[in-house]
Amino acid sequence: MIELTTSYPLMEHFFTIQGEGSHSGRAAYFLRIGGCDVGCAWCDVKESWDEKAHPNTTIAAMLKSILKSKIDFVVITGGEPAMYDLNPLVDALRAQHIEVAIETSGAYEVNANIDWICLSPKKFQMPVPSMYPLADEFKVVVFHPSDLQWAEKQTSMLKSDCKLFLQPEWSKMEQILPLLIDYVKQNPKWRISLQTHKFMNIP
Repeated sequence: MIELTTSYPLMEHFFTIQGEGSHSGRAAYFLRIGGCDVGCAWCDVKESWDEKAHPNTTIAAMLKSILKSKIDFVVITGGEPAMYDLNPLVDALRAQHIEVAIETSGAYEVNANIDWICLSPKKFQMPVPSMYPLADEFKVVVFHPSDLQWAEKQTSMLKSDCKLFLQPEWSKMEQILPLLIDYVKQNPKWRISLQTHKFMNIP
């Protein structure tokens, strides 16, 4: 039986275009769940960290908004959404024939039946080992040139068909992007991910 009364601290939700990674350019409904104990210094949604600052919202209420959009793709993000048991939410979405993706640092294991897992690891709190083979997409935000070597060290733990992305941190775009262009030309297993939603001036 699908449980619709379970609630999560929902910071925001919106219908937009996915701007990053493998699904860039695809229409998507985003659910941003509050709460994060990873704490990246360059995080652009620091207001998501405190779960108590965001209203508990039931799955039923989320579904009502999502179904109005008639979208078939939902991205669960944060904060760090894997802090919570996402099974009730994911099961409810999949029951409506909605494809579900998540972006997570991997600090917590994801045990829900999610269609697409984007693992975006952070130096400050490394992923749990069990998350690496689950990742469909591995996206490293590059803040400093040393992040490239750090990213490379982790690829051996990923499944062979996991898609690899390097994404320049937005505030250092001009400095980092030329470095990534050269790096990917020399290491074509990687792709460059840009935050295209920021260029489009959409959420």
